[in-house]
Amino acid sequence: MNSELDRADTVMSPGREPRLPPGQVRTDKWPVLHYGRVPSVDLATWDFRVFGLVERPSRWSYEEFLALPQIEVRSDIHCVTRWSRFDNLWQGVSFTEVMRRVTPKPEARFAVIHAEQGYTTNQLENDDVLFAHRHDGEDLTPEHGWPLRLVAPRRYFWKSAKWVRSVELTSQDRPGFWEQNGYHNQADPWNEERFSDW
Repeated sequence: MNSELDRADTVMSPGREPRLPPGQVRTDKWPVLHYGRVPSVDLATWDFRVFGLVERPSRWSYEEFLALPQIEVRSDIHCVTRWSRFDNLWQGVSFTEVMRRVTPKPEARFAVIHAEQGYTTNQLENDDVLFAHRHDGEDLTPEHGWPLRLVAPRRYFWKSAKWVRSVELTSQDRPGFWEQNGYHNQADPWNEERFSDW
């Protein structure tokens, strides 16, 4: 582990009671679920961008992105398919850190996360949201989103998109792939916001 990762700050995602949301079953496994195939990635050409309503649109190579200040977030996973996995330790770059570097414009109120194969998700908030490249002390595997995945701990796990490539800041909310296909826009596990009512 390099010295930058050794200095990562640890953030505890705020707990909720009961810790296991309604309708969930606890597991120690981490099932692999996604739509489509696992993409092949060439780190020599991979990049991560932030664009849209920002003062400084930015692009980082993988090496440059990993050189940004790191944090660790300990959180639970709650999947809409009704399993929960406690005490996951994520390591990566906080959403807040990325936003500091691009300076959102005043009219920027929403974020659209773009991932491989045209996948999108929305709804970013809270200081525990991060772009993770490690899980429980190991690099993510391709099946779990390597080289970079979003982690939004307070939402159902479909909001934590795998294989992220960019963030677009917008003035209007734009539902992502699963939201357009019947899933709830807010995705709060404690309110069982699994499916849309519109």
